[in-house]
Amino acid sequence: MKTRLFLPLFAVLFMAPQLIWSQQKKQKREFYQLTVYHYSTFEQEKVLDNYLKEALVPALHKMEIKSVGVFKAIANDTSANKTLYLFVPLKSLNTVDEINTRLMKDDKFNANNKEYADVPYNKPAYNRMETILLKAFPLAPAMKLPNLKSAKSQRVYELRSYESASEKIFRNKVHMFNEGGEMEIFTRLDFNPVFYSEVVAGGKMPNLMYMTTFENKEDRDAHWDAFRVDPAWKQLSSLPEYKNNVSHSDITFLRPADYSDF
Repeated sequence: MKTRLFLPLFAVLFMAPQLIWSQQKKQKREFYQLTVYHYSTFEQEKVLDNYLKEALVPALHKMEIKSVGVFKAIANDTSANKTLYLFVPLKSLNTVDEINTRLMKDDKFNANNKEYADVPYNKPAYNRMETILLKAFPLAPAMKLPNLKSAKSQRVYELRSYESASEKIFRNKVHMFNEGGEMEIFTRLDFNPVFYSEVVAGGKMPNLMYMTTFENKEDRDAHWDAFRVDPAWKQLSSLPEYKNNVSHSDITFLRPADYSDF
């Protein structure tokens, strides 16, 4: 008769992230640029959509940047401050400058960009634009495209932002996600994560951001119900060394534009 070996839960929690680390520690970590456009009107949204769909996204594809995400807040229908998110994966921070330099020299981009570029001062394409630069976590060094079957119009993408009270406490939360095993729980429960990252430049710091994706709202709610009662999460979240490492959190529900790459 074969003998079965059962490991205690704490051993599983310790081993899983260590195994991932041994496989991925040599992979170069990506950077991400997340641009948030704040706007108010349908006319502004149309200008932004035309610019991204016809000019910027095709230009980025020509630069071999394939997985460009464009998302709109689900709350836009009822919100006065509407938001559109542009997600661009980068090999390095130098890529930011390289993209801008190449765009200025791209005749096709500039020809398709006129409506957006030449807006009058009293009819801007957006009210405010903010840029956030992110660096992928050590144990999630590269983004992953979600494995979803539903129509884009039904999907729910959840962008979470966790701020901490100090840089040291922030590092503790990053450790909890990586070596602590929090990301492993999301993976095991099929949250379809796109990226996990720390903010290296932005308006809210110290801060980490990550995105999980779901077929629809019901699927999202079911996944979080499973997460909250998961034994590994209960044990991890009860550890005293990880207490009070998030001072403020923001959750934004997004839906991909029909021309988004994912």
